[in-house]
Parts: sequence; structure tokens; C-alpha cells
Amino acid sequence: MSRFDEPLSKALDPKTAKLLHSVLDLETVGDLLRHYPRRYAERGELTSLDALEVDEHVTVVGEVTRLMRKPMRNRGGTWLEVEVVDGTGKKIYLSFFGKGSHVAESRLKTGRRGMFAGKVGLFGARATPRWQLTHPEFELFEEEAEANAAEFAAAPVPIYPAGKDLTPWAIRRAVGVVLDTLGPLEDPLPAELRRRHELPDLADALVAVHRPRDFGDVTRARKRLKFDEAFVLQAVLLQRRAAAVAWPAKARPRVAGGMLAAFDERLPFSLTEGQAAVGEEIAADLAMEHPMHRLLQGEVGAGKTVVALRAMLQVVDAGGQAVLLAPTEVLAQQHHRSITSMLGDLAAGGMFGGTAVGLLTGSMGTAARRSALLDAASGTAGIVVGTHALLQEHVQFADLGLVVVDEQHRFGVEQRDALREKVSGGRPHVLVMTATPIPRTVAMTVFGDLEVSTLSQLPSGRAPITTHVVPAAEKPHYLERTWERVREEVGLGRQAYIVCPRIGDLEGDEGDLAAGDDDKRPPLAVLEVAEMLASGPLHGLRVEVLHGKLPPEEKDAIMRAFSQGAVDVLVATTVIEVGVDVPNSSVMIIMDADRFGVSQLHQLRGRVGRGGLPGLCLLVTEFPAGTPARERLEAVASTLDGFELSRVDLEQRREGDVLGAAQSGKRSSLKMLQLLRDEDVIVAAREEAAALLTADPELSSLPGLRAEIDRLLADERAGYLEKT
Repeated sequence: MSRFDEPLSKALDPKTAKLLHSVLDLETVGDLLRHYPRRYAERGELTSLDALEVDEHVTVVGEVTRLMRKPMRNRGGTWLEVEVVDGTGKKIYLSFFGKGSHVAESRLKTGRRGMFAGKVGLFGARATPRWQLTHPEFELFEEEAEANAAEFAAAPVPIYPAGKDLTPWAIRRAVGVVLDTLGPLEDPLPAELRRRHELPDLADALVAVHRPRDFGDVTRARKRLKFDEAFVLQAVLLQRRAAAVAWPAKARPRVAGGMLAAFDERLPFSLTEGQAAVGEEIAADLAMEHPMHRLLQGEVGAGKTVVALRAMLQVVDAGGQAVLLAPTEVLAQQHHRSITSMLGDLAAGGMFGGTAVGLLTGSMGTAARRSALLDAASGTAGIVVGTHALLQEHVQFADLGLVVVDEQHRFGVEQRDALREKVSGGRPHVLVMTATPIPRTVAMTVFGDLEVSTLSQLPSGRAPITTHVVPAAEKPHYLERTWERVREEVGLGRQAYIVCPRIGDLEGDEGDLAAGDDDKRPPLAVLEVAEMLASGPLHGLRVEVLHGKLPPEEKDAIMRAFSQGAVDVLVATTVIEVGVDVPNSSVMIIMDADRFGVSQLHQLRGRVGRGGLPGLCLLVTEFPAGTPARERLEAVASTLDGFELSRVDLEQRREGDVLGAAQSGKRSSLKMLQLLRDEDVIVAAREEAAALLTADPELSSLPGLRAEIDRLLADERAGYLEKT
């Protein structure tokens, strides 16, 4: 067993090992050594107190400038207040009570510098509140035994991500114990590769990142550890791609004079150059005897659905069936309506040589569900659209040839495999669609096991969308004007969406509230806003509500009514985020827009301007100018370029979120690598991994690297690679 796999309970004292596991979910020596410092403090400089937030567990570096004994107000005795100042002159106060105050007083002297950790709060008069840590843990720099005072003063102090009852220096001591007993390590990267990229040995890098002599050590260590993360990740993805190619799949070549040809003849518009080119790539993949694994990404409204439908028709022409897996019932129903509408009489079958288009969702009635299951199993339905209900064991297909996954980040690896396994003697072709454009380096890492096709050209007839931020708190009359604009658009025969973060009750509500900045006010709700508008500024208009908790029949009826123009204003949650296509809608109002992420706002905005009508999107917020939330909204308003906005979005999110670790509930394996900033590392690592795997597919000559890959996969963390 590698030392990396040794349980911390054997390497450390039981109390420390238990704390590391309970607070940080660290179980092995390898987990601890890869729990890298969040930042480094310099003993000769003091850390700014600017970034503190109430109730946050923080570690600050500062100098003790004053100690004050103060009497208790309601009982006898005294307590100790210690003033600590950072390098900019900002102050934080430490409070100690009881016996702890005497211990602190004996150690904390004016002029002493150190680290202080605890939950930060504000106290004092409202006009002049002061930052405070109550009974903080602390460590004084001068108490550390260092032989050379000059070296000690120059060495960076690692400050680790910590938590309640676990201080950064407790982690540092635990890391020190492990490093002192680590012994020789087998380096997973070949010596020649390390030489080419000027990378230190793994053991040296781990010592340097945890015990740096200077910031040069930190830079060199991070270079090596970033490369490791990128290399192992790319090796896994390349192996997965190779394994996928090794599986057999039934070839589904184009058939002359089939449904695809008939569909193309009836299209009321010409395909864009991008749609035609991507269509040829997919057609060639489908004609191969190994499974297609392709990502189709593109701008909002770039026409991905038409491309996917043409691929499905090619498979149906070749005697197979195609499945479209959607994340929500609203989206599944919308896809079903859209596909049926685009096919026209080809969807009826019979004399036109078409095929039935089935729909299967979890809340369908018994009779409708039984009929849908029978059509899928018999092959009557050449195209089946559905939600997670398609993944259930009893759902069978006559000859499943293609799986189209819409919004891949909503589905995990286990779910995608569930559909793959419904094919006997091989695998289906897989087309993954995402309406969130992502930069090349992110695609290379997140979807590294897929070929990537990109649609960047919008179809003709798409009108530009104008976006403005509405500062409701600063300028209430702007909000009044917002409702006037809605009435004006409806007066011209057009329709409007109004999106809110939640339904109406905070318990178990839907909506993405995590994306917003700290806001103590409850988010606006669909039910409340709809009632307010219907009885107020939008009185007399036909206002309906739509959210995920409505019965399926009611949701479908409301969307049909809106699509047919029987509803003027649809007040909804994010169930209309993707896939919903109502060409007559021209206005999108997003309430509490600051509570949504950049990409989500871009998706919502894409619901208007789809029918040649000029689109208008208004982002309503109460956050003032200059705040991060407001800046995020201004960024959305400034451009319609989804790729540019995706960079803004990803820069504001943790890398683990990018790779889906948040969805899987596991730690991300990316500790150092930054997908947007480390493009050169990712490209180099992928090239090196490809070369190694070409020469030695099983990595039998590199047992250390093989162990690293096995460690990643065996820890049940590989799921995040496909949960994006």
C-alpha cells in the first residue's frame, strides 16, 4: 500500500485524525498532503482586514497593539479585550473571558505578532461598529522555534482552509508530522517528462508547498502540482474515450430518400453554415461501428435542436430509435411539442413513412404511460422524449441507436449509463447538448472524453436583444416604467415573461438562490408577484403562473396557452430557462436578477427575440452600483456573447463547481488548477498524457501513475467528470 493511502488514524493522534475527518473530510495521508494552503502570510507584513464577513470563520494576521481589562456589567470580575492591527491600520478586537482571559493576557503582549482564528462578528454602536473575535485560537510567530531568525522572518506562513474547532496551525502541525515520516515517494511522472517541463519531484513539491523557504518555492511547487492535476485528469478522460471507441455500436448511415431527406425538403428555412457543418460531423460519426460521443454546444438560439433532430432522423431511417433525455417535465413537453411541430405529417407515420414521437415522464397517467412504454418497446415510436423516467429498468426499446442528452450537467454518470445499458451487444451513439457555451480549456477538461462541436452562428430572423439593469431601490420609477413597457408590448400583440427566484413558500422551493450575493430579504416569489401585478400595474392583462410544483397536465396546458397567445404575461420560475420557444414573446423581466448566475441569466434572456421581434430583457435588482452583484448584472447587460459571459461566470465560481463536485457531493480533485488561467498547463498535460497512453495504454510501465489514476477512480470521485 502506498503511503498516500495510509489512513490518518494511523499516521496521527486519534483526536487530530478525527477532527480532520469530521471537519474537512480528509481520510488518508494523501488527502492531507493535497489539502494545500489557501494563501501564505508573510511574518514581516500584516494581512488586511478588508475582506471580513459577519459569522465567517476567519484567520487574520496582525500585531497586538493594546490590552484592556474591563469590568463585567451584570456580574463581578473582568474580561480581557485585545486590540490587533493589520498593516493598513485597520483594527480587530479579541475578547477573552474567565480563565481563558488570564492565559491570553500572559501570552499576548504589545508588539507580538501572530495568527488569530475564530468566528468574526460586529459589536458596538451602529454608527461605528467594530470587528470582534470572541475567544479566538491564536499562535504567535515568535513562539516558533527557528534556528535562523532571518530565514524565519522571510519564510511564508501557510494558512490552510480550516473550520470550527480546527485551526490552520493545527492542520500545519498535522502536515508536518506526516512530512517528517513520509519517506521516499515513487514519482508518478516519468523523469524525462519532468525534465522537459522543468518540474520538481513530487516529494520536493509537497515539501515546498507546505514548508516553503520563500515564495519561489511556492511557485515551483504549484507548477508541479497543477501539472499533476491536469495530467491525471486528462489521462482518465483519454482512457475513457479509448474505452468508448473499443465498444461496438451499430452503424447508422444516411439512407437516401428517407425521413431526413423529406424533413430537409420541408424546412421553411435554410440551415446555417455551422448547422450544416456540424450535421456532417455527426452524420459521419453515426455511420461508424463504434459509439459516437460528441458534445454539441452553442449560443442560446443557435439551432441545436434542429441539428439533434436531423441526427435522430438519420438513426430512424437506418432502422433504429432515438431518445431525447431532458432534465425537467416542462422542457421534455416543450421538446415533444417542438419536434412534433417541426416534423409535421412526418410525425404521424403511416403513408408518409414517418414515425411516432413518444413522450414519457414520471407523472403521466397510467394509460398514457402504458401506451408510451408499449410504443418504445415495440419500435412504433422512433423518437422518444422524456425525463428521468426513461432511465427506469422496465423501460425497454426495440433498437436504441442514439441518446441525446439535453443539459448534461443535470445528469450524472450513473444515469447516462442506465440508458447505454438498454442496448444489447453494444452501445448507443451519444450526443450531449449544452446551451451554456464554455471556453476551450473548460471543454477540454470537463468534456475531454467527447468530441466537441460548436454552433456560434445564429439563424437568420433572430432579432437582437437589448438588456438593461433596473435598479429598483435607487430609482423606483424605473420599475414603474418596466411595467409600462410590458403593457406597451402586449398592446402591440406581443407577450412577456416575468421570472422570479422562488414559487411562494421558502420550504422546499425551487430556484437557484446560491448564485446571488448575501441578501437577508426573502427572494421574490412567483405567486406573490403574479398577484401583485394582476391586481396592480398589469391589471386587465391575462397573467398566468408556471412553476415546477404544478401538476404536469396544468403545466402543459399553461405552456400551450402561452404558446398559442392565450396568455399575455407568464410569471414563472426557471422552468422556462432552456428549450422553451414562443416566437411571439418579446420581453423578459427577471426579478431579483442578482440571485441568478451569469449563464442562467443568459439562458433566460434567450427566450425572447426568437421570432424576428426585437427582444428586451430587464434585470431588476435592489443592489446598488459598485457591488459585485450589480457588476455581474452589468456584465450580462453589456454583451450577448455567451462565450464571453461564460468566462465571467466561471471566474466567479469555484473550480469544483465547474467540474460538478457540488452536484456529486464529493470533493473536487482540482486543488491548484484553474481552468481559465492554466490553458498552457492543460494543453501540455493532454499532449503528454496522449503520448504516454499511445505507447502504453495500460500504463503498465508506470505503476505510480496507474496508482494515481486508480486512486481518483476508486474514491468514487470520477463521477464529477460527467456530472457537468
